[in-house]
Amino acid sequence: MRTKFPDKKRALSVIAASEKEMKYTLNLPVSEESAFNIIRNIYECFRMLGDALLISRGFASEDHAEQVTELQSIPVKTDRPVKLIDSLRKIRHNINYYGYIPSIAEAEDAISITKACYYQLLESIKKEIKMKVIRKFSHQ
Repeated sequence: MRTKFPDKKRALSVIAASEKEMKYTLNLPVSEESAFNIIRNIYECFRMLGDALLISRGFASEDHAEQVTELQSIPVKTDRPVKLIDSLRKIRHNINYYGYIPSIAEAEDAISITKACYYQLLESIKKEIKMKVIRKFSHQ
């Protein structure tokens, strides 16, 4: 990871894009044809949350694994382990680079992981970023 200047505004913009894409993705009907898009989009939304967190902390990641690892460091209670996001990263990698065709069950599992983890992570990250903004202005 490279150190950069923390950019709260950019981080919040990445979060907003992640939320918008997740809302769209969760409205897609699950089928054999849509499974790969659902998994890729869901993974991308999680990755964007990790990236936003790093951006807000003043870091630029070199790869997706760092963004996922950052999500795993968040002390948040979820219904399923946050480390399952890494399994989405691996499936997405296989889809993009090896022509893997995921099943409906895998898409449904990705949706389940989302419902169990995404919104808890999202709120925790937003809270952290907004607290940093509040602290910044209270010290001026």
